[in-house]
Amino acid sequence: MEARAEAAEAEPAGIRRPPLVRELLLVTGLFLVYKLGRQLANGHSAEAFHNAHRVWDWERALRLPGEGAVQSALTHSDAAIHLANTYYATVHFPATVAFLVWLYLRRPTHYVWARRVLALVTGAALAFHLVFPLAPPRLLAETGLIDTGQVFGPTVYGASPEADTLSNQFAAMPSLHFGWALMVALGLIVATRSRLRWLWLLHPLVTLLVIVGTANHYWLDAIVASALLGIALAVVPLPHRTESTAGQVSRLTPADEPVLVGAAR
Repeated sequence: MEARAEAAEAEPAGIRRPPLVRELLLVTGLFLVYKLGRQLANGHSAEAFHNAHRVWDWERALRLPGEGAVQSALTHSDAAIHLANTYYATVHFPATVAFLVWLYLRRPTHYVWARRVLALVTGAALAFHLVFPLAPPRLLAETGLIDTGQVFGPTVYGASPEADTLSNQFAAMPSLHFGWALMVALGLIVATRSRLRWLWLLHPLVTLLVIVGTANHYWLDAIVASALLGIALAVVPLPHRTESTAGQVSRLTPADEPVLVGAAR
């Protein structure tokens, strides 16, 4: 019965996937450009801390809840804070890759849509990092928060931004951890029909609590990421709905029509 249901949800056989090699090169290229761009945005310590004070003041003016409340709840248990640090370090990228691979194999048209949205969000985030370097709350003494990665482990960052040659610690806003997680959840909700598909929203919810509780991001980092994702979703049209995704029959756009050929742009 489960196999039958899964087969019913698969894309019709006539739908062709984008060429695999092209997609691997494209996604890998986009990732490398982003990593290089983050490194170019590194440094600017004085500006990053100045912006951090501004963001902290904005949050207080907006009366957003203190990040410390989430961190305090997590640090009450060594197991909870270690799990949160592990989630931050290991789930973000693999979950997004798994999402894209599943869409490529089972929902080719949704894959192209999701890849375009993620590319737009990631590009906009890179531009943000270049023009608005921001020190995370764990580096801002005014917050009273601790660097849970350094204290409890594991951590993906060096002990100090200056000594970290693998990542840009001043790229807090927007939070791609949250932006990607939210897109994964929304993409799976749109592309599937299960009554339980709304549970995918737990992924961005847990991600939000983790990035705030570990003091790697401010609330505003997630808010800005959500806004950028909303703009990208408005710009990139959803694929034509099919019987497998909407319970109704509609024309499906083949992968080699111009709308998908131009997906790499």
